[in-house]
Amino acid sequence: MLIAAVRAAGLVKRYGNRTALHGLDIEVAPGEVFGFLGPNGAGKTTTIRLMLDLIRPTAGTIEVLGKDPRRGGPQLRRRIGYLPGELHLEGRQTAADLLAFLAARRGGVRAGRITELAELLDLDLSRQVRKLSKGNKQKVGIVQAFMHDPALLVLDEPTSGLDPLLQHRFLDLVRAARDDGRTVFMSSHVLSEVQEVADRAVIMRGGRVLATEDVDDLRKRALRNVEIAFGGPVALADFTGLPGVRDVSVDGSVLRCTTEGSADALVKAAARHTVHSIRSTEPDLEEIFFAYYGGRE
Repeated sequence: MLIAAVRAAGLVKRYGNRTALHGLDIEVAPGEVFGFLGPNGAGKTTTIRLMLDLIRPTAGTIEVLGKDPRRGGPQLRRRIGYLPGELHLEGRQTAADLLAFLAARRGGVRAGRITELAELLDLDLSRQVRKLSKGNKQKVGIVQAFMHDPALLVLDEPTSGLDPLLQHRFLDLVRAARDDGRTVFMSSHVLSEVQEVADRAVIMRGGRVLATEDVDDLRKRALRNVEIAFGGPVALADFTGLPGVRDVSVDGSVLRCTTEGSADALVKAAARHTVHSIRSTEPDLEEIFFAYYGGRE
């Protein structure tokens, strides 16, 4: 019987009169990339801190790599790579010295691994940590999480501050970890990021699980906000009732709508007119919640 990489049962966390988690039940399989989605205040960071024994539960149980985080000690910590959502690095040492220090605390890393990761992320290891930009500090955080090839990676909003190219390189690192049989627990408020790499995702809201989704199913019905500028005025009637298209509005020569899943019907209808430009963006997570789950709490 396989031991779950992460298992929570009836997990509750209260801060005074405020309840951050209301009986969370999750199970993450070994070798899985598990997305943990939700807006700020959903309970994502609280769950991660409970996993790492940075805080203690009010009720319920949690196990990480088959161990109680309270009793796992340094042996359990060495098997985890953690990137916090708020990374504070202000030391005078260089990035190379900081990473060497952290590597020693974890029992060492394989030769060349830090340099390999730094080159992938375009990180200058010779610069003082306190002089690095937010994005470069995030790169240091990513390197320290991945460098010892941990059995479990716990990543809280990992692409914050990274430019789009480096976001893609980071996702490649996640894929490589999965291919190597390691488990990735990735918290994010960006649905498209999780859709790129995750196998399953839990969607949180207000400290409760709203849904557990297979990411392939989420991808098939992905929402996009679309704006099309035409060469001249178009009729609303030409675009109403199209499969997978809703919330259609027309302002002269500009059409705005939301697509779910395939945009094929919309593209074919638009092709009957002169198209100047198309802009497609992902809705924020709150819009997605209301679209998928009827806004239920």
